Amino acid sequence: MSNTAAQATDRAIEATPEELELAKLMVTALNLEVSAAEIDPVAPLYGEGLGLDSIDILELALAISKAYGVKLRSDDENNTKIFSSLRNLSSHIQALRAQ
Repeated sequence: MSNTAAQATDRAIEATPEELELAKLMVTALNLEVSAAEIDPVAPLYGEGLGLDSIDILELALAISKAYGVKLRSDDENNTKIFSSLRNLSSHIQALRAQ
């Protein structure tokens, strides 16, 4: 592995401004004991990774609906993918807001 590749894998993936804003909402809404900047945008939200459970996901969906004015439906067949990471959730919210 080249030195540059090794450095890239050691470095945390940077969150976009939208992802950081969403991470701040998550920390506040769920009273998480991590800072928004510590949330890896590609790490799993549910179970492993951030460790959210189904109740956390419901609370997060409600907070997102209030903050962003978008509806996250519990019967959406893509919820597993949507809530799989901060990056996927942020992208989904941005897509809904653009409609």
